[in-house]
Amino acid sequence: MSAGEHNRGLRGPLSWALWICIGLLVGAALTRIVGPDDYASSTAPAVQEREAHHDDSAHEQSQAPEPLSIAIDPDHDPAPLPDRRDTGLEPRQDQDPSDDDHPAQDAHTDDASHDAAGPIPDIPLWLMLPFAALLGSIALMPFINAHFWHQRFPEVAFFLGSIVVAYYLLGFNQGAFKHGQTYGQYQMLHALKEFYAFIALVGGLFIVSGGVLIDVKGKGSPLANTLLLAFGAVLANIVGTTGASMLLLHPFMRMNKGRLRPIHIVYFIFIVSNCGGCLTPIGDPPLYLGYLKGIDFFWTLEHLWVNWAVVIAALLVMFYITDLRIGPGEQDQSRTGERGISVAGVAGIVCLGLMILGVFIDPMLADRGVTALAGYPVGATFQVAVAVVAYKLAPKRIHDANEFNFFPVKEVGLLFCGIFATMAPALGYLAVHGHALGLGSATSYYFSTGALSGVLDNAPTYLNFLQISFGENEINPQSVATFLSDPQGVATLAAISTGAVFFGAMTYIGNGPNFMVKAIAESSGVDMPSFFGYLARAIVILLPVLVLHWLLFFVIL
Repeated sequence: MSAGEHNRGLRGPLSWALWICIGLLVGAALTRIVGPDDYASSTAPAVQEREAHHDDSAHEQSQAPEPLSIAIDPDHDPAPLPDRRDTGLEPRQDQDPSDDDHPAQDAHTDDASHDAAGPIPDIPLWLMLPFAALLGSIALMPFINAHFWHQRFPEVAFFLGSIVVAYYLLGFNQGAFKHGQTYGQYQMLHALKEFYAFIALVGGLFIVSGGVLIDVKGKGSPLANTLLLAFGAVLANIVGTTGASMLLLHPFMRMNKGRLRPIHIVYFIFIVSNCGGCLTPIGDPPLYLGYLKGIDFFWTLEHLWVNWAVVIAALLVMFYITDLRIGPGEQDQSRTGERGISVAGVAGIVCLGLMILGVFIDPMLADRGVTALAGYPVGATFQVAVAVVAYKLAPKRIHDANEFNFFPVKEVGLLFCGIFATMAPALGYLAVHGHALGLGSATSYYFSTGALSGVLDNAPTYLNFLQISFGENEINPQSVATFLSDPQGVATLAAISTGAVFFGAMTYIGNGPNFMVKAIAESSGVDMPSFFGYLARAIVILLPVLVLHWLLFFVIL
């Protein structure tokens, strides 16, 4: 066997491990060639520049937050850190950080030097190249060599992700940043926790919903399809966009067997997997993170229901017209004359409820002062356990009817493992330099949050811009109440929230369910658009609706 034949035959975990090692070596070499400057005794230049304008009194406050502290602290510290993001592992901070009567918060503050944020590096722009390369590979490789990409995408994701991991661990290692960890150690551990929480929820809901069979009797028609998508937009706020997508995608495809087109799935992603989940924190991860930071659970329902209704109604009307033009096609005649809806899989339904319950475990433990588990992804681990049980209990006939297999979750998990690692420099750069964007109006927040939510994960993007809008203030229930007492604050939060949720539908990677739905549809034989093909459809169909939404709610009204 030649060396080339041997390399072509090396696949699976052994090949992944090889490319991880190569990536780590490349990242380590880069720290020697273009390593970061010494930052051990200072913060990033952009942060220093802003600190130079602060009053001396501001620097004398104990445990004062950094000017651009972002995201959620998985260790439940009262003061957030610069360059931080999360997927929801921190409990809601309902207590005043300065109140000495809350031992749950004080448990981590007895050693100021241990908890205080240490040196912060200035992230070089070139370090975002692995992220750009991974996005470029996802977009272009199916055109260049689809067979190679289908077989080797895990190696590409692991190689590029490993470069960033090695550079962070070896390059950003000057001084203790938090809890004795360097900046690089802290951020990579944080990214790992985020990925674990992400795949536990998205992958868990995929597995659990595979054991639930929803069958809509009758043939698909423009009216029936539109009603199902409208129901999905409502359901997304109860079980999340991922849960609604996994539950309704197969029934939607079965209804339209013989007339199903890729555009059906594109609209499904727009409506059910993204825009529908704008009314509750359960609906979409960005809103859940806002809830954890102190935004009232019903704020989005109270203030954004008209926004939601306008966007969903516009998309449903456009879908109805599009579906009318598609016509009946060669539908499955065996479904003629049938009417009604049937649901099977009691164990799966129970496990689905437990998956949603898992979202609230970490906040519930923190509210009860269980500090021993602070920083550990208890809820995510619970969701993994529920998914395992659901898979074991699901009847084979339901799995067969749902055409269940693990490839979609495997593809999403392996690609997003690389995305979460390579995305860290982009978010870190935004955290330090975000103030330079000059954001001030609701319009600027809407389009800035939206533009990045389409290519970055929309949850950490939401938190970055939320912290930018709060300036130097820590985001907690007290500061949120003050912020929202001003109509401009309400408009800004509405812009950030809708920008993150709605624009997450612009690409396959803007929101977790998008790529999952694409993978499931392709595994069922649907010839889905490429990355750019989907983006083109989003620009033509979705973007005008989002511009209309902006005009109505941030310009006219």
